Amino acid sequence: MRIIGVDTGGTFTDLIYKDGEAWKVHKLLSTPSNPAEAVLAGLAAVAPEAGRMVVHGSTVATNAILERKGVRTALVTNDRFTDVIVIGRQNRSRLYDLAYRHESPIVPEELRFGAPGRINSAGEELEPLTEEDAKRVADLVRESGAESVAVCLLFSFARPEHEQRLGQALAGLGIPVSLSHEIVSEFREFERMSTTVVNAYVSPKMHRYLSFLEDRLFEGDSLRIMQSNGGSISAATAMHESVRTILSGPAGGVVGALEIGTLAGHPKLITFDMGGTSSDVALMDGALSLTMESSISGYPVKTPMIDIHTVGAGGGSIAAVDAGGSLTVGPESAGADPGPICYGKGSDITVTDANLFLGRLIPEHFLGGNMELDLKALDKPFAEMSAKLGLTPVELAEGILAVANANMERAIRVISVERGFDPREFTLFSFGGAGGLHAASLAKLLNMEKVFIPKNPGILSAVGMLLADIVKDYSHTVMFEAAACTPATISEALAPLEARGSEDLAAEGVEPERMTFERYLDMRYEGQSYEILTPFDPDAADIGTVVEAFHELHERTYGYRNQAKPVQVVNVRLRARGTPIKPTFAKMELAGETPPEAADLGEREVIFDDVALPTRVYRREELKAGNVIPGPAVLVEYTSTLLVPPYATAVVDEYENLILTIS
Repeated sequence: MRIIGVDTGGTFTDLIYKDGEAWKVHKLLSTPSNPAEAVLAGLAAVAPEAGRMVVHGSTVATNAILERKGVRTALVTNDRFTDVIVIGRQNRSRLYDLAYRHESPIVPEELRFGAPGRINSAGEELEPLTEEDAKRVADLVRESGAESVAVCLLFSFARPEHEQRLGQALAGLGIPVSLSHEIVSEFREFERMSTTVVNAYVSPKMHRYLSFLEDRLFEGDSLRIMQSNGGSISAATAMHESVRTILSGPAGGVVGALEIGTLAGHPKLITFDMGGTSSDVALMDGALSLTMESSISGYPVKTPMIDIHTVGAGGGSIAAVDAGGSLTVGPESAGADPGPICYGKGSDITVTDANLFLGRLIPEHFLGGNMELDLKALDKPFAEMSAKLGLTPVELAEGILAVANANMERAIRVISVERGFDPREFTLFSFGGAGGLHAASLAKLLNMEKVFIPKNPGILSAVGMLLADIVKDYSHTVMFEAAACTPATISEALAPLEARGSEDLAAEGVEPERMTFERYLDMRYEGQSYEILTPFDPDAADIGTVVEAFHELHERTYGYRNQAKPVQVVNVRLRARGTPIKPTFAKMELAGETPPEAADLGEREVIFDDVALPTRVYRREELKAGNVIPGPAVLVEYTSTLLVPPYATAVVDEYENLILTIS
């Protein structure tokens, strides 16, 4: 069995695979019109025979929502509640925008259908829903021409019979049906409805994409999909619950960063993943940071996700002059086709072009020498834009990088400073194809002392997919008063979720001895609107231990605790985890501070702060553990190019990671 991790990005598709005892990498340009074509081409190049176990991170669900290219979706809910999906919470993301208008809803009014029947908050039936009622609703959905349908009834998490009856009637239409109690078995009808609608909107797209892949794999191959929560699931599950794959690719990178960073002694990390189209940042204080309150394109998604913040700043981000005559960079990207000017087809200046213009990319060593860059093609575009702005071409190139860096700095401040964390206490873990060119500059802007760049940083998201466990998340609303609970009460509420988790992991091929279960409670002070995720130990002596843990988490999050206020347990949560075969990382022996001659590729001029400085160029693959590289220097490798500015010094650690110290 050959194990392969595949990450599809906006510009490149990355693969990591095991060949004998060695792990190897492969990159190729993505195919935006059909991402599966690049995936299949990559698989054919690295493993042309049957017996492949593929773990894949996909952007299909994300792009379908962002680009509004999902399928025609219907919504079935209770009579007189069909407008909940539009009314929402009345939150305004742009409070001071006088011209603000809500985006048009995913489900238009003519595709929203009310069904009779009513369940109350205690799970009691107030009004019945008959099979005839369900059939009438199904007939209306059929006549609407919907290609997918979401069903979300009030309090279905407490008693799902009405949703199940509608699901049975709708199944006869031959279109995908998403039931809210299966997607999110929790209270708050708007968030549950929104999550179910998003799932219904993207699942047919994901089903077509994954079916296209599976139909072209060999018999005996297996395909798993990365989830937003840092774990993987089977392709069959991903087709049905596609909403769980929205942050599929970025989640793989964060998982890989935590595993590799912790192994090398750096558990407190701010991850910085800069690809061709965007940059993703996350903060981890020794563990994955999960959130239950995410949104995409303005729609709440109440499934567990790694807390990742994204900005439209990548190597392919386009530089332009706005109406006021100022330089802008992104969020529009040149993507893989046509790509940056230096790739040979593009016409818009990008961040990658600016790095090449300043000498920070080495044309003959880009992508391991498999893709040569065209430096001369940059002369005319840079001359024209710099004249328009009243700058020299060099000032323009450095300005482009400064604007891009400022955008990424703000993103890091959102997940650190704005949440009470001091970036100086963390190591900046940089990866992605373009990250190594900007990481040191970002660290300096944020006063961070250390930058961590792993081996093969350009394919770390694919590595993370192979490091990810098989993870299934479950939740259920219970609304317990903590004072009236015991650990046994909570364990009893968790028992059905544990049984379901064991069954689902077994169906995913996980053996019992490789299963673990993590238990959590959503807790809050009485009267609060939002909860804090609190770990639960079923062996706790009494509930007071759990309540004290909640108080501590509340104080850490909000700066205070209220011991006198009653505490509620709102939801119980279970994370069922299966451990697959994973890559291992060998520790290398130290070989001295001086890089070997085979690593030295000579010297060339690179521009820093408008000054051309003599800069050593090294082949990273030839560097040994313990080698010290003072700045300025450029390190080239197959998946990325790394910059060590004059104010930094790099050291190769025992796991072949590059550790930069910023002075």
